[in-house]
Formats: sequence, C-alpha cells, structure tokens
Amino acid sequence: MLNIAIAGLGIVGAGVVRLLRQNAELIAARAGQPVAIKAVSGRDKNKKRDCDLSSVDWIDDPRKLASMPGIDVVIELIGGAEGVAREVAENALKAGKHLVTANKALLAAHGVALARMAESNKVQLSFEAAVAGGIPIIKTMREGLAGNRVVSVQGILNGTCNYILTRMGEAGLSFEEALREAQQRGYTEADPSADIDGHDTANKLALLAALAFGAEPDLASVQIEGIRRITPLDLQFAHDLDCRVKLLGVARLTSAGLEQHVGPTLVPQTSPLAQIDGALNAVLVRGDFAGDLMLEGAGAGAEPTASAVVADIIDLARGHRVPAFGVPAAQLKKLTPAHATYTARYYMRMQVMDKPGVVADISAILRDEAISIESLLQRGKSATESVPVVITTHGANAKSMRKAVDKIAGLATIVERPCLLQIED
Repeated sequence: MLNIAIAGLGIVGAGVVRLLRQNAELIAARAGQPVAIKAVSGRDKNKKRDCDLSSVDWIDDPRKLASMPGIDVVIELIGGAEGVAREVAENALKAGKHLVTANKALLAAHGVALARMAESNKVQLSFEAAVAGGIPIIKTMREGLAGNRVVSVQGILNGTCNYILTRMGEAGLSFEEALREAQQRGYTEADPSADIDGHDTANKLALLAALAFGAEPDLASVQIEGIRRITPLDLQFAHDLDCRVKLLGVARLTSAGLEQHVGPTLVPQTSPLAQIDGALNAVLVRGDFAGDLMLEGAGAGAEPTASAVVADIIDLARGHRVPAFGVPAAQLKKLTPAHATYTARYYMRMQVMDKPGVVADISAILRDEAISIESLLQRGKSATESVPVVITTHGANAKSMRKAVDKIAGLATIVERPCLLQIED
C-alpha cells in the first residue's frame, strides 16, 4: 500500500481526494497496489469541502506531514514560491519522502535545489500538474521525446488569458469586460495580475524550457509582457492579417543562446495554436525526429489538475523513477540567455495624428534601426482626429525593434505609446 499525505485542501486538493476515492479500485489496479490517504492539512479544518475526510488524520501544521511515520508520499498543493509551501517540499525530501507538487512558482524558483535534494535522498520529485493542468506535457517531454533534440516549445499556458482574448475576438468585448466575465466564470483569482500580466505563463515556460533543453530553469531571463494593452482593434487588425492574437510562451535555443519570451502574439490562422479557444491550454513541441507534436486540453480546474497529480502518484506506486528535469540535476546546463538578441517579425499599432509626414517620420526611424516594413494598414478617422496605423515588419532584431518603439513613442504626432506584438511564424 502507498500511503500519502496532502498539504493544501483547496479546489485541487479536494479534487485529488475525490479522485482517489471515486476511482480507488481502478487506481489500485493500475498502480499495482492500493493508494491510501493517511493525513491532510489545510487552512481551516471546519471548512465545508466536497470530499470525504472522515477517515483521515487532520494535521494543523502541514510542515509536520513529512515526519509522520508510514507516509510514503507528500503532495504539496499550497502554492507560492516561498514560505510554508517551500518548507513542506524541503521537509518531505529531507525526510526521504517522495514529493508530488502542482506548484510551478516553487519549481521555477527552486526546482534545481529541490531536484538535487530528491536525488541525494533517493526519492522522486514529480510535477506533472504544475504545467497545463490535465495535459500530460511533462511526461511527454521528459520521456516520450527523450530521444529527440527539442527545437522549440511554445504554448498557450494560461486559460484565463486565452478566454479573455477569445471573448474579445468573438464578441468585441473590451479587455475590462472580458476580464470581468472570466472572473464571474471562476477562471481567475480575485487578483488576476499573475495571469493577465504573464507571470503564470512565465513560470510554466521556464519549466518547459528546462525539460526541453536540459537546462536549469531561468525565470529571471524570461521576457514577460501581459495582455492589458490589447484592444478589440488589435484583434480586428490580426484578422485582416489572417492571424489571431494569443498569449504565447515561447522557448527556443538559438546561436545567441536560450530565447524565452511571454507575450501577446500574432499567430497565423494556419497554426494549430490559433484554433485553441476559451479556457483551454495547448503546447506545441518540435523535436528533430518526432516533428511537431501538439497537446491540448483543460489547463486548470480541480478535475484536470487532480488527474495530473494522481498520474504522478500512480507512477510512484509502480516504482517508476526518473530525474525531475529529465537528466540528473548535476548535468543541467546554465544556458546563456538570448535576451533581446534574437530576430522576429513584429506587429506595431500606433494611434497617430492625421497629418502629412507622420508615416514618413515613422519609416525613417525604422530605417535607421535597419528594420524593413512588410505591410502598412490604416483605418478611418476618429472623433479625436487621430487614426490607428499598423505596421508589420520583416525579421528584425528584438533590441533594435524596442529601441525604434521608444523613438516613435517620442514623436509629437504619436497619441499613445505604440503597441508591439511579435508575429510567430
């Protein structure tokens, strides 16, 4: 019998309890032994939860779960990179207990240290649920693509942002209106900043990049931009360009180093990622031998995330062991970050005064930064005598493009700072 303890009884923790209870016979058959919940810990013992805890020990301090006799696996579902969550994880590994976690922030910040701790204590660190909810992307990359050199990984990794952008495109809602709708549907936290500002996606991307390229997670080098500045007009222009706007996390290894960026991106309609709508997630991985593989599904919520947690538990029950990031922690590389040295195509929307010579001034700035214009789109006049103008570029150096945006923003004829989006080919 495999005995587990669960730290954190929010919607995911309660979902894990329900799944282990409801499918106990099936799980035991697939795991090769029964899985028993021996102890749990949560913020409020008296809180009403949609799961049966009548036969389980309640421990007020989750940090003490690791020291309980007979516990084989500690499940950390508290969240956050520091504090109690980190202590629970470290205590479990130091005590020789396997650790299963859904905590992407913890792993992005301390994953290498935790992996070393797991290896030194001969236990497993598993985190399928930390990225893309119920989508088995960690196992796919760590094991299914183990014989491939990964060329790139990119994904829609935040359901909240995908829902907002979908509704803005479908119904012409403003960003604020679509955000309120997402909150009403329970797709985001009371404070949605981590989602809409791109930090949730960045944590997940750092983990995927580590798995893809055998590197230490490097969250500090991820270029991050959220979706607050996206307007329905951007989605209309994207449609005119036969694209859709998605918040993408992209990682690829280039001659300049490891490129990692998160931001609203124009994705061609021909890309499978362009077809992912609502609160769904998707990850597209390109291997040198496997080619393109895309996995899509529910990226959050009690049931999908619980499914991923229990998949890790079953692997542990079977005796399956694998380095957390695909190779031993000592072999993880420290890759040089590409920062803004990579080349990409760009979409730039500007609100400009409707005066002669404006486009010429903009073109001169782009010329001076060695940026070539691919197309120019303009819509009619507004009540304020300013008009939206969109320029798309051929491949341009990222640093030069941002320098050009700064210069253009300083022109007297520019009403507001240009909105810059990458075009992902």
